[in-house]
Amino acid sequence: MKPFEQLRIVFFGTPDFAVASLNALVDAGSKVVAVVTAPDKPAGRGKHLQASAVKQYAVEKGLLLLQPEKMKAPDFLDELRGLEADLQVVVAFRMMPEVVWNMPPMGTINVHGSLLPQYRGAAPINWAIINGETETGVTTFKLKHQIDTGDILLQQRVPITPDDNAGTLHDKLMAAGASLLVVTVKGLALNSLPEIPQDTVDETTIKHAPKIFKDDTFINWSKPAAQIHNFIRGLSPYPAACAVLGDKSIKIFTSDFVLENHTATPGSFSTDHTIYLRFATADGWLYVKELQQEGKKRMDIVSFLRGFRG
Repeated sequence: MKPFEQLRIVFFGTPDFAVASLNALVDAGSKVVAVVTAPDKPAGRGKHLQASAVKQYAVEKGLLLLQPEKMKAPDFLDELRGLEADLQVVVAFRMMPEVVWNMPPMGTINVHGSLLPQYRGAAPINWAIINGETETGVTTFKLKHQIDTGDILLQQRVPITPDDNAGTLHDKLMAAGASLLVVTVKGLALNSLPEIPQDTVDETTIKHAPKIFKDDTFINWSKPAAQIHNFIRGLSPYPAACAVLGDKSIKIFTSDFVLENHTATPGSFSTDHTIYLRFATADGWLYVKELQQEGKKRMDIVSFLRGFRG
């Protein structure tokens, strides 16, 4: 077994969440022989090609960069084999074929933003908050065929506070995951980490975290106020919970709620046109604190109500 500093590592990742882990490996003195990220994609109104956050970091640090269109492309596989990696690390990247993740002798490890086996899937941070959890965490594990089901290496718990939303929790887990990754790779270098299988878990007890699409972001006002509040937190700041106000669509970023018996129809709204805008829920009122109306900028409720004529 090679020492940590001599392990040849290929890193796979795309967004900011992955940059923190890559930077942690580099700062710890690991030998990152290549970085694999998504091809540049058109973005913005001008549809100019935009490099991923991981690519920008890799270029800045002078790391070898690979951007395959297809993971099974023969040229890419040949180049990957030529790197003679001991270990591959994946953080916030697309699905990988077995020919890739099974290539290095030490396998491929992943950093996931939940305490596996709970919240397997593409959106663990969002769903933990939507479901009202008070704790989540990060997990390092070995990749295998089915997504997020490989043997667990290490975990770190992270509390979810009432003030957290998907954005703040993302940043907490990003930092925790980066630190845990370095500890994991050092443990693998020492051959000191037991691998804990997930296949002994009762599948009926597992909460999943599927990808969130536009149609999933609309608020169901017939639900309890606390659930709607958590739904808004779990989708803030992106992709944001959606609703209809009059004849306009809005995104709601922050909210509060009051439990109260009423006869209002769930989804109906009332306002004093000065400091509050509230929607009726199954058991109370959801007060909007920050929102964005279609075609306008995000603003606090007082600023919004100055120009609202609904």
